[in-house]
Amino acid sequence: MLRLPAFTYYRPKTATAAVALKQAHGKDAMFVAGGTDLYPNMKRRQQTPLHVVSLQDIEELHLVEVQKDGSVAIGAMAHLTALEMHPYLQAHFPALAHAIAEISTPLLRNMGTIGGNLLLDTRCNYYDQTHEWRESISFCMKKDGDICWVAPGSPRCWAVQSSDTVPVVCAMEAEVELVSPLGTRRIKADDLYRDDGIQYLTKQPEELLTRIILPAPGSWKASYLKLRRRGTFDFPVLGVGVCLWFDADGIVKKANIRLGGVGSYAIPATDSERLLVGNPLTDELIAAAGTAAMKPARAMDNTDLDVYWRKKVAPVFVARALRACR
Repeated sequence: MLRLPAFTYYRPKTATAAVALKQAHGKDAMFVAGGTDLYPNMKRRQQTPLHVVSLQDIEELHLVEVQKDGSVAIGAMAHLTALEMHPYLQAHFPALAHAIAEISTPLLRNMGTIGGNLLLDTRCNYYDQTHEWRESISFCMKKDGDICWVAPGSPRCWAVQSSDTVPVVCAMEAEVELVSPLGTRRIKADDLYRDDGIQYLTKQPEELLTRIILPAPGSWKASYLKLRRRGTFDFPVLGVGVCLWFDADGIVKKANIRLGGVGSYAIPATDSERLLVGNPLTDELIAAAGTAAMKPARAMDNTDLDVYWRKKVAPVFVARALRACR
């Protein structure tokens, strides 16, 4: 049985107090939301904080607030099950509600939070193993080692972003709110991530993700599709988030396509996006945009299923996601 290492546990009542605790203990402290990712990682000694700051008693982080313009501010501690079943999200943000419903199992969605899923640690076949297994092959550069076993000649880590919500939240151009000792800042969700398996977030260590702000419903449609081995539980080996903006004549004004599960961040399919803008969403255009998505879907042998098949199926899933927006 894998056991948690020893740590000191804190339950502050406000975001300010949580940030102060993190600042006081520095790199030896970590925030915990639902714990469905952090605690297993701690058992495998991938993360070993000496101080764990729980966010569960911070009431403001559990709120889901519909604004006057129809936009939605979701507290980072809102549980996934509550969001999956939220009537307003189901009616006006069905792509996000669907992406949340695709996360893991009902039991873990009862515990997991939207903030935790947005900040999910990057994953890899060589990293997500027990300490003893990783030690037996020599540790990888993501934790305790100096080599990437996916690409031994590479100077960087190729662990993948495996969140279901990140591709669709980024495609929708949602924003996130971050609180630190210096105050509060708000950035685009896209700007929260970087293409690095280790330093995969631009968020500073002392910053706390407090809210996700969804744009007001309008002349746009979004969709999300997920590829995995089993119909439940598994992380995505490909997650396609699409958002399209249309004019009154049905012409695509703007297009965002994000590919999750194939890189260390949700990769933009920029060639596909350029093909779509300025045109009606015909079957021929959808097929061409899907084909153009093969290049950025740089699948590597670091997750489940065959790497070459995963790359070839990316255009199919992009095309299906585009049709869902039509």
